[in-house]
Amino acid sequence: MPAETTDAGGDSYEGGLRRVARVVLLDPEDRILLLHGHEPDDPADDWWFTPGGGVEGDETREQAARRELAEETGITDVDLGPVLWRRRCSFPFAGRRWDQDEWYYLARTTDTSGKVPLATALTELERRSVSGARWWTCRELTQAHETVYPTRLAGLLRRLLDEGPPARPVTLDTEIV
Repeated sequence: MPAETTDAGGDSYEGGLRRVARVVLLDPEDRILLLHGHEPDDPADDWWFTPGGGVEGDETREQAARRELAEETGITDVDLGPVLWRRRCSFPFAGRRWDQDEWYYLARTTDTSGKVPLATALTELERRSVSGARWWTCRELTQAHETVYPTRLAGLLRRLLDEGPPARPVTLDTEIV
């Protein structure tokens, strides 16, 4: 079994991959919350993504999912469900390559206001690269021309809404950008 290490920022790595917990947050109307991000020095190089981030120290992925959701959205009152999907990805961001093993947790909020949540504890890098958030319907996501990660999120969300969570996590295709 590969050794687990922690970098200077506190993120946990296993086998050279950053361990990440992401959250598929749905409201009572089955809208999904996505964050809008961009390269720190190029706001035109942008995309949408689910809340989440690296596992820190000895916390579990579930603990990381809850912490990241609170830090990035201010939302703490959620029912955190099962892991829906797992994905390995590699992408350039902020001058370096990120190699990650991501687990996507289902979460539900009872908030029906539709208000865009406010981040409460972004890191310095996140403050320079996250420009907002938005609730998306599955239809809006299907029709979107923007870049969304993971790719094929609209289809994954449609299947989740139609069939419910999978019996065990689905392994998504590896994405290398």
